Amino acid sequence: MVCAQRGYKCVHASDTRVWVITMAESFSLERRKLMRYLGARVIVTPRAGKGTGMVVKAQELAKKHGWFLCHQFESSANYEFHYNTTGLEILSDFEDAQLDYFVLGYGTGGTFVGAGRRLREHRPEVKICLAEPAEAPLLASGQKSERRADGSATGSHAFFAPHPIQGWTPDFIAKIVEDGVEGSPGYDEYMAVPGSAAVNMSQMLAKTQGIFTGISGGASMHAAVELAKKAPEGSVLLVLLADTGERYFSTPLFANINESMNDEELVISRSTPNFQM
Repeated sequence: MVCAQRGYKCVHASDTRVWVITMAESFSLERRKLMRYLGARVIVTPRAGKGTGMVVKAQELAKKHGWFLCHQFESSANYEFHYNTTGLEILSDFEDAQLDYFVLGYGTGGTFVGAGRRLREHRPEVKICLAEPAEAPLLASGQKSERRADGSATGSHAFFAPHPIQGWTPDFIAKIVEDGVEGSPGYDEYMAVPGSAAVNMSQMLAKTQGIFTGISGGASMHAAVELAKKAPEGSVLLVLLADTGERYFSTPLFANINESMNDEELVISRSTPNFQM
């Protein structure tokens, strides 16, 4: 949307103003379509290449065509944005109010580091709970990702396995995440979230709370619920649901949702005489 507003046209690669996204084919079809709807050129990389593959492809394309590369997994602009926006929003919302835990997962690490640092400075009593997929316990392993000179990972982490929580934990530890874990803000609590639990929680939130979040939102809420079970009574938890269910129609999140009417719906339809299918 920003590119569209600023006139960064998404045209042939020979044009100097181009917006190109690389995306592994394991990401939902809705993500590709949304980006293309906004005018981007989406270059799909093989599923087997995982997150590393789409990053390497972006690096190759930037070098080949002389394009600007965002480096969202390494750039300080990522977490500085959240330090100056998300972090301030949290402080404003909880001004003169109790807040005990900040619960979130990580992808690039921008929110974790940026908002986390702001909280450490102004609300040091707040504990940060960082969550990751149980299938891909990269942080829990204690093993770092190997890196190039620019901070990007050289390949897949040994403890990575595919998981359904899109937006969380690629197959490497982002440099922003690593720096945030080793330095500021760090984290106080850790939660491993099974992919199936994330899906179930997302579905439950929609049906019982009217919250239409995606799988990563379900993962964050699952982590918060598990944390709440052991937190002191009366604790206040802030949970980040940075996702929407509209990106997941083609994923397991909607696998049990029929396009056609089910038996109950057919009975309701036939309860009146007109316009039956």
